[in-house]
Amino acid sequence: MLKEVLKSIILSQQEWQVPEENEIPREHLAWFSSIPPFAYFLTGVRRSGKSTLLKQLMRQHGSQNFFNLEDSRLAGFEVSDFYLVEEIFAGQSGDKSMLFFDEIQNVHGWERFVRDAIDRKKTIVITGSNANLLSRELGTKLTGRHLDFSVFPFSYPEFLAYCKLEPGAGSFLSFISEGGFPGYLSSRKKEVLSTLVSDILERDIFSRYNLRNHAAYRRIVQYLLSNTGKETSFNNLKIIFEIGSASSVMDFLNYLTDAYLLFLVPMYDTSLKVQARNPRKVYAIDQGLVNFSSVSGSPDRGRLLENTIYLQLKRSGHEIWYFKGKKECDFICRKDKSSYSAIQVSWEVGIQNEKRELEGLLEAMNQLNLREGTIITFDQEDEFVKEGKNIRLIPGWKWLG
Repeated sequence: MLKEVLKSIILSQQEWQVPEENEIPREHLAWFSSIPPFAYFLTGVRRSGKSTLLKQLMRQHGSQNFFNLEDSRLAGFEVSDFYLVEEIFAGQSGDKSMLFFDEIQNVHGWERFVRDAIDRKKTIVITGSNANLLSRELGTKLTGRHLDFSVFPFSYPEFLAYCKLEPGAGSFLSFISEGGFPGYLSSRKKEVLSTLVSDILERDIFSRYNLRNHAAYRRIVQYLLSNTGKETSFNNLKIIFEIGSASSVMDFLNYLTDAYLLFLVPMYDTSLKVQARNPRKVYAIDQGLVNFSSVSGSPDRGRLLENTIYLQLKRSGHEIWYFKGKKECDFICRKDKSSYSAIQVSWEVGIQNEKRELEGLLEAMNQLNLREGTIITFDQEDEFVKEGKNIRLIPGWKWLG
């Protein structure tokens, strides 16, 4: 591309760098108090706040070297043009030691430039919205030269800061109902969430993988969002939605997870083969998205709570499984190869469900030889000993805080 054209685009994009109205510091900023020369990848679902975090990092480190590769004016942009962008940055600020690129996967061969820049001791911060595309290039060209960070919609503390609320049952009910997408919270328009799902399907999946039968695949997404926390299998979805093969369904669900829209959780077992042949449980990137995608119009609050707890475990870097023996436990998890934890999620524990919730938790604890277990509720708090094991009930808003 012509250097003057790139320069005008960069100048117009710099207008975007001013703080947004009601912008709050993202929790992820703590990761980047120091960013020595390396490649740092911010990945996550569309509209989760990756670009805002990028701006905040730029301000934190005093850089204006930003370039958005999703700009429609960049048709024809090639890898060699990155060097022109570097020249423009150096001419504007005299500094090109730090470079910030939004949605870099839109440029074929981008990883070659990033590798060269790292060799030249540059610090590069990059966003991307597709795990498969990024991992493919990272694995082949940038092994050992990058760090990855997952960016989620707002956590509960971020939700409180953005909406100017105090922690407690009332704000927590709002959080598990409305979710954490900044765009939705600023407008409270459901269309923001439906457009998000459409954009992911059209731009990240249908066109990229040349899929047909769009209507059937849209119904699968609607079904999965309406059934979070439930077991599902590729073959079952194939039958329900009359898709050609279970492998086609498996590919589609992998595309959804690559786009960070959904997550598939395996059943806990020490054998990977056993894990692979058992159904997965599905969770969504945002409980507000689940709420407004419910086909019944009145989603199960317990499932919204369960999805919320799953996201916090995922956000904090846990490995996660569900447990199923004679009874069930919602989550088995561990972080950094440390000891396991067993967590049951229930809106409230009472006479009707106490036996079921405790039996599932205790069975998981016995199998993993755990002395302590947790039941996360909406707003109940208690501690007691059952069968010689310590059980803690904690309100979700306290656990998330």
